[in-house]
Amino acid sequence: MILSLFIVMVSLLLIHEMDAVRTKEWKMFIILKDMEDEQAYRLFVIAHLPLYFSVLFIMIQGGAQANEILFYLIDLFIVGHSFIHYAFRKKVNNGFTSFFSKALIYGLGFLAVTHLFLLLLINTAAV
Repeated sequence: MILSLFIVMVSLLLIHEMDAVRTKEWKMFIILKDMEDEQAYRLFVIAHLPLYFSVLFIMIQGGAQANEILFYLIDLFIVGHSFIHYAFRKKVNNGFTSFFSKALIYGLGFLAVTHLFLLLLINTAAV
């Protein structure tokens, strides 16, 4: 169940990143916002490659202990990510205004908190 929930979260995070391309999220980043759209788009997309590679590599090759660390890191990242989106919700260049975009962002945050809670519950019960 923990692994399935994590895979759903990572899948939704990837869908959110697809939505981020649609909404031109790079316009909210200090360095990218002043670039020409095509250049910023390419840099934004390419910047995700090491992140995706790392997560997928650890999930496939990392073993149980590495996966558990990955679980915690991704959970905490998603929770922080949701808070950042909430803090920037009124920014001029924020394109995440649709119900779909908000459901992805805040739904992910909820799932990450749930996953983190279950991880902690399982780990404290095992001690």
